[in-house]
Amino acid sequence: MTENDNAPGWARQMALRFKRLWLTKLVGSTVAMTVFMVGYFTLLRHAAFPVTLIPLTRIDDLVPYQPWWIIPYASLWLYISLVPNQLYTGRELFTYLKVVMAMAALGFAIFFFWPTAVPKAYFDWDLHPGIAFLKSIDASGNACPSLHVAYAVFSCLGLHGLLGEMRAPRLLQVLNVLWCLAIAYSTLATKQHVAIDLMAGALMGLVAGVLYLAQRRGTRLPLGTPAAD
Repeated sequence: MTENDNAPGWARQMALRFKRLWLTKLVGSTVAMTVFMVGYFTLLRHAAFPVTLIPLTRIDDLVPYQPWWIIPYASLWLYISLVPNQLYTGRELFTYLKVVMAMAALGFAIFFFWPTAVPKAYFDWDLHPGIAFLKSIDASGNACPSLHVAYAVFSCLGLHGLLGEMRAPRLLQVLNVLWCLAIAYSTLATKQHVAIDLMAGALMGLVAGVLYLAQRRGTRLPLGTPAAD
């Protein structure tokens, strides 16, 4: 008997799902992320139309600048990897890829025809090297909707579905939601986005997540397969 045999059923499923098609997941994620970044930064640096500043709201006034929130902000790249890494079949991965690429296409179309930015925040970024680095590579453009928030909300729903299928502890579901909320809040605390961006991104992620879960019903593993037991 191995140490893994003594693990709870949900933990064994996670390990099995993680190892399944690992090379396909690694290569696919790298290619998809590269394509996304090229498109995102091209639109950011070469706006085809006049840039619209998104107005501040009372919510933005209430959220102070908090530089250490760059940590949850940057954690999005780990967070969004959790769903594809827990998919078991090529069909599941294809369904996931269709939705995430559709989100990117919609976001890019909006950024092309309606480029947006957030009002300049007057802080001495040099006092906070992490934030200064973020600002240097990701100017506060392509603002609305916030794809940072959209992909966080989408991933939260996708992970919620997977954890439910694996009968994972409720604590993991709570941590999943808290992680998503931390990422969303970090977009305001680092002044990368404003509340309107956040709400628009959350709506996009919610719609995409619901559509993904609906499509996923046809690709779930049947009971009795190794990763579904």
